[in-house]
Amino acid sequence: MGVITEIEPTDKDIDNVVRDLEKSWTAGITVRRQSKEDVGYREVFVSLDGVLLGILRHGDVITRETTPGAHRLQAHNTLFWKTLEVTLAAGEHASFMAVNRAGWGTYSVLAFFI
Repeated sequence: MGVITEIEPTDKDIDNVVRDLEKSWTAGITVRRQSKEDVGYREVFVSLDGVLLGILRHGDVITRETTPGAHRLQAHNTLFWKTLEVTLAAGEHASFMAVNRAGWGTYSVLAFFI
């Protein structure tokens, strides 16, 4: 019968496995502009951590995968800005609604957690 040798992983082997697992962990964010209260004017620019995700027109939806952890979600219509700090766990998916509402003869943007 042959000899079976047990091989113990090194710290580097374990670090590599953990690093590969961490790369596979994702979270998601969806921003919708589908409220009946939205006036339908002006585009809403949506950014995550300073990177433009897209430009929403009334009826649009943006969904993106991201890394778990703390993030800054920003929405603006070039006149008004809203910034939210959000922390996502691995596998979590957060949804937000952007609404361009009428106000004082101009329009404001509001993003809020659903």
